[in-house]
Amino acid sequence: MVAHVSTVAYLGLEARAVEVQVQLTPGLPNFIVVGLGDKAVGESRERVRSAIAAIGLSLPPKRITVNLSPADMPKEGSHYDLPIALGLLAAMGAVDAETLAGYVVVGELGLDARIAPSPGVLLAALHASEQGLGLICPARQGPEAAWAGSVEVIAAPDLLTLLNHFKGATQVPQPLPGVAEAPVAGPDLRQVKGQETAKRALEIAAAGGHNLLMSGPPGSGKSLLASCLPGILADLTPAEALEVSMVASVAGELTDGRLIRTRPFRAPHHSALMAALTGGGLKVKPGEVSLAHLRVLFLDELPEFQRAVLDSLRQPLETGRVSVARANAHVTFPARVQLVAAMNPCRCGHLGDPALACSRAPKCAGDYQARVSGPLLDRIDLHVEVAAVSAADLVLPPPAEGSAEVAARVAAARAVQTARYAGEDARTNAEADGPLLDAVATPDEAGRTLLAQAAEAMKLSARGYHRVLRVSRTIADLGGAETIGRVHVAEALSYRRLMPRG
Repeated sequence: MVAHVSTVAYLGLEARAVEVQVQLTPGLPNFIVVGLGDKAVGESRERVRSAIAAIGLSLPPKRITVNLSPADMPKEGSHYDLPIALGLLAAMGAVDAETLAGYVVVGELGLDARIAPSPGVLLAALHASEQGLGLICPARQGPEAAWAGSVEVIAAPDLLTLLNHFKGATQVPQPLPGVAEAPVAGPDLRQVKGQETAKRALEIAAAGGHNLLMSGPPGSGKSLLASCLPGILADLTPAEALEVSMVASVAGELTDGRLIRTRPFRAPHHSALMAALTGGGLKVKPGEVSLAHLRVLFLDELPEFQRAVLDSLRQPLETGRVSVARANAHVTFPARVQLVAAMNPCRCGHLGDPALACSRAPKCAGDYQARVSGPLLDRIDLHVEVAAVSAADLVLPPPAEGSAEVAARVAAARAVQTARYAGEDARTNAEADGPLLDAVATPDEAGRTLLAQAAEAMKLSARGYHRVLRVSRTIADLGGAETIGRVHVAEALSYRRLMPRG
């Protein structure tokens, strides 16, 4: 007899069907798992053996063969433990095989038969819903699986409870969707003294989803300004929350089944390697640029990152996705991020102050800034010089306008964009491209004249030209203007970095 149990293999944000086939045949006692599994899959034999012993059963003295089909697809992770155990119990006659045929099964087993959480349960639940099947998963991840919709979820704490549920001795209740994560209060813009130009750029970046680079001496408030950004961004829509939570589920970062509804930023340290930032590793996992999908990726001390690591962001910033190619897998993760970066003008940080600047100024500034490539800088829409804060600024009372007031204007501009791009493959002005950009961001005659003159004088690339149009559209939205005028184009150009002449 061969018992069949359905489970999944994760490839990026895709859950692919895998069938666990278990066969008991006469012969010398042995337990073999085949089907191109990794080390965690191979070690499942001992976890399954101990878990079955923990519930008072013993393996039959036969040859046990477990095949994970399709056999040529790599299998990674510990979530194959539970389907292997249930398949083995079905082959032994302890569980009805026909009952198991209606479920997708995922979960890691402990030696004491507890069912432990494993990454990717939300993806497995969505896959089960598409196939018209139920889902068997760990109890702690039941609220996460319940977000998939009408799928039947059996979230059992241990193997014995699950067996009693199938026999009708006990009933495992259907879990309820987890409560969305509570917003975390961050810094308020009222804490920022002065820096009106930087605040305005931050507002424009939030309204249109634009990339932003702040440059200034140490202590001028660049990191504080960046940390204020989540407080002026609108919460994720339900569809966006599900999309973001799927990435977090694969990475094992969803806690208590709570969907992610807020937009906190990811802030990796500048020592991060390429695999940590863009994804990869021995077991391909999403990197910081994917974990920040539809949110903010904050890179402090930008030139201190390795240049190759920074340049690996160029494609994700342009396409909104990152492809990780390995010998045994080719995985694509979403990476529609808003990049916010901060840097000092030079290594000592005091380039503009003759009293504090080092003896190598201004040559040190050129060497330091050259660590960031021109093509990456060209992908940043807003470049802002953040001046040092004077003692006179610090003694001023808090500004009258804080994050709440700015957030209201940002929300109004985002609402305009939501209506504008309904049915289009874009959410914000920063994502508009091609004919869509031409349709929504064509300036009036005065604006076109100014932009043409500036493109020649500033040596704008084609990418830079279109990014100026996108920023102009956002500035017009913040002002409630239907048409992009000369004043909107002029402000957008003021945030554009001058490209060096050859």
